[in-house]
Parts: sequence; structure tokens; C-alpha cells
Amino acid sequence: MSDTASDPEPGTETVPEEQEREREREHDPAAPAPLGVPRTPTGNAEADALLDRLADADHLATDGHVEVYEDVHRGLRDALTALDARPGPPVPPASHQHRS
Repeated sequence: MSDTASDPEPGTETVPEEQEREREREHDPAAPAPLGVPRTPTGNAEADALLDRLADADHLATDGHVEVYEDVHRGLRDALTALDARPGPPVPPASHQHRS
């Protein structure tokens, strides 16, 4: 029997470094974590895609949230502005004949 460091004892397998870091993040109360806020679909594909982008902030540190929020806000504002720019039905001509 050999006493080398490369032979782990039965039941004490080594954990790859990446899994170890993930385990540390799971137990770190200051690590980014999903807020778990449900997002209800709006029925508008463009708006829903923008709102889904908010989930990107779940995996960022707090200082990274601003960029995501501003991006989503800009997209929603542009979508609303585009609604105002769409041509509506023609406006009937104003009548200048006043009968008194």
C-alpha cells in the first residue's frame, strides 16, 4: 500500500476547482442572487423580450444592474414612442361653416 497524496481515500473524492467556486458563491450572502420576481407576459413580443432582459441583472453585482435597467428602460421608451409615431385614421376636415 502506498501513502501518496494522489490517491484519495475512499469517499473523499476531490472536487474540481470550478465546482468549489460555485459552492462558495452559493454560500456567500453577498453574492448576486435572483430576486425571484415573477414577470407576467404582456402579450407584446418586443416588450416581453425587454422585460425578460431584466433577468440578466440576477447574475450581476449591484453596480451592474444600472446598465441593464437603463437598457430595458430605453427599449420600452422607444417602443412607446413608436406607438405614438404610427399613423392613425385620417382626421375629418374641420368645418368652417358656422350656422347661427
